[in-house]
Amino acid sequence: MQKHFDLVVIGSGPSGRRGAVQAAKLGKSVLVVEKGRRVGGVSVHTGTIPSKTIRETVLNLSGWRERGFYGRSYRVKQDISAGDLMGRLHKTLEHEVEVLEHQFHRNGVQWAHGTARFVEPHVIEIVGEDGECRRAEADFVLLACGTRPFRPDYVPFDGSIVLDGDEILDITQLPRSLTVIGAGVIGVEYATIFSALDVAVTLVEPRATFLDFIDKELMEEFVHELRDRNVGLRLGSAVKQIAVVNGRAQCRLENGRSVVSDMLLFAAGRVGAVEALDLPAAGLSADHRGRLTVDAQTMQTAQPHIYATGDVIGFPSLASTSMEQGRLATLHAFGHQPPSPPEFFPYGIYSVPEISVVGMSEEEVQRRGIAYETGIARFRETSRGHIMGLDSGMMKMLFSIKTRRLLGVHIIGEGATELIHIGQAVLNLRGTIDYFIQNTFNYPTLAEAYKIASLDAWNKLQAAAGPAARPVAEEPVVEGE
Repeated sequence: MQKHFDLVVIGSGPSGRRGAVQAAKLGKSVLVVEKGRRVGGVSVHTGTIPSKTIRETVLNLSGWRERGFYGRSYRVKQDISAGDLMGRLHKTLEHEVEVLEHQFHRNGVQWAHGTARFVEPHVIEIVGEDGECRRAEADFVLLACGTRPFRPDYVPFDGSIVLDGDEILDITQLPRSLTVIGAGVIGVEYATIFSALDVAVTLVEPRATFLDFIDKELMEEFVHELRDRNVGLRLGSAVKQIAVVNGRAQCRLENGRSVVSDMLLFAAGRVGAVEALDLPAAGLSADHRGRLTVDAQTMQTAQPHIYATGDVIGFPSLASTSMEQGRLATLHAFGHQPPSPPEFFPYGIYSVPEISVVGMSEEEVQRRGIAYETGIARFRETSRGHIMGLDSGMMKMLFSIKTRRLLGVHIIGEGATELIHIGQAVLNLRGTIDYFIQNTFNYPTLAEAYKIASLDAWNKLQAAAGPAARPVAEEPVVEGE
């Protein structure tokens, strides 16, 4: 193996592989070090791809999307097993890994299986499973090592009844009841996925609210749907004790209540996977959650030749943003100055129903003192929604009264993570309400919700302006308005 490289990347998740391939396309020699048996990192093997694959499998086999027509008891497959979920998962993961390995091969990216640690700021030691030790010198280093589940000592993890966010992918039998500790993105996603399988789910969160970065009105809609499905919400009380009693998980809360279930998922956060790196040897240190501090523009750490990207640097911890961070870090390292990324990026939560947002929430608009108006569209108001049997789902749009510019889009319901990109494009191009009113959308589609919500906001704006200010001749007329 070559001993000197222009770039050594530690981790082959979204940011690591994107950074590695970008460097290779610039003609640089690149080595990717991956401690897992195959490339892909947490995203492919225990994170993004597995959870979304399981979600899709659950929605298909359970008949969830058709229950609006055929009733809550409708199922495509009557007896769904853990094997049904894992079968599709393994096929998907195999395909993902093959694509990544081929991508590395055709771009001339070398990769080594082993655990990396710093010997010096420019020297990396790689220890394989067989104990073989190799060293590589690097002009630049990209730390893309990702995160692992937070596993506090008071939680009796056993891999079968009490599990973390990685172990939930290895279950051999579906529980009849599940307690989820932690109402962050991961906890909410798994709680709603299992609920769609008709598993009795209780979601526990010490704070009185959850997903606070989501628009409040959207969260009210989300919580209503969860309660309508009998998802138990235990908010505002911390966990006092977790124990396994008579083969079941028992969770005691500080307010005196207890939750007993067949299985318990502890999903209260993740920590940077930096333990093995020996960061002090490189002149670096991580915070108490294993996160590294970087320059937000360049992705450089305290050591200018060492970059860090992805989940290990914290928010927003999205595969999509991590990919761009990896690319931008590599470009900066080798003297290329790409244009600044667009101001707004979408945030997607693959719960059931899914949530996606871009731009400012109503609360943020209010904090900034911007005069605004909102428009709401319900998916059941669209013909496509009728065809799909949707009785829930909504889109909320915010517009500036002064400039008419779009300020934010917030969607909950079927296809939210796909629909959001229309709003993202208009937002970053500084578009106004006029775009949505004047343009034609395919019919029937859920995307028509953009026009419905915009017309709702437009009507409010005209009502506030008074009859004398209304441009009657130019007022659009839409059937069913």
